[in-house]
Amino acid sequence: QVQLVESGGGLVQAGGSLRLSCSASARTFNMYTMGWFRQAPGKEREFVAAITRSGGGTYYADSVKGRFTISRNNAENSVYLQMNSLKPEDTAVYYCASTAYDSGVYYNPAQYDYWGQGTQVTVSS
Repeated sequence: QVQLVESGGGLVQAGGSLRLSCSASARTFNMYTMGWFRQAPGKEREFVAAITRSGGGTYYADSVKGRFTISRNNAENSVYLQMNSLKPEDTAVYYCASTAYDSGVYYNPAQYDYWGQGTQVTVSS
């Protein structure tokens, strides 16, 4: 069982920045591929970014590429999402997720085993 706790969400103006954090309880955190997803009201959960176990591979949705950066610190059991140049369409609940099985299909939420409770990000225009 892995517990994930997100933090760092909030209200920001368009063009601003936020840094989300996700803390994991797993003692073998470095064995998990980590992902960030988001869900806006009335919409399906969508992939934002993912990072491989060592941090050597990062993947992004086209909508956030060049604006968001995913990173991890295995010594601190944490993964981060730096979000710059935020847009109103980035408004959503952001979820951290983990999987011990690296299928290479990072954008599919069904590949992930554990999820956090989510943190709200609201971008005003």
